[in-house]
Amino acid sequence: MSKKVKSLIEREIGSRLKGVEACAVISPRGVDGIKNNLLRRKLREKGVRMLVVKNTLAKRATAGGKLTGFESLLEGPSAVLFGKESMPALARLLVEEKKTNDKLELRGLFFDGEVYVGEAGVKAASKMPTREEAVAQIVAAILGPGKKLAGALKGPGGVIGGILKTIEEKAPKE
Repeated sequence: MSKKVKSLIEREIGSRLKGVEACAVISPRGVDGIKNNLLRRKLREKGVRMLVVKNTLAKRATAGGKLTGFESLLEGPSAVLFGKESMPALARLLVEEKKTNDKLELRGLFFDGEVYVGEAGVKAASKMPTREEAVAQIVAAILGPGKKLAGALKGPGGVIGGILKTIEEKAPKE
């Protein structure tokens, strides 16, 4: 491949990965065409793109960008997955896909400046909460004591109200 062609490919990879802060890397080796298309379809539904790259060109294209540090995942044939889906959700999708397709090799994930290497790293990342789940957990933790306090204040009042209602109902009969 000539230097001009490599330069064009490098610029194309750089433009596609521009602004991307997190990505996953898998090996497309051994995955047949039908399974590859099915995987791409599932990813596209989630807003994730898969880009098969030449490692050296991908390293050069992302040098100095937000993806600095993910180069350690690029060994052998590589496909970079990126998009608007959160990385823990993408990791869950990849772990599920690995169960149905044994030949799928999970190289790892890169997000928040950290590299999660191999299948173990992807499984560890899949157990993390997504942004929405984390926000929900924080809101639940904040609202929990308030609910208990409201219940404590409302509880005795409700008991007294029930007793008064019972007395009121029995009073006209007697």
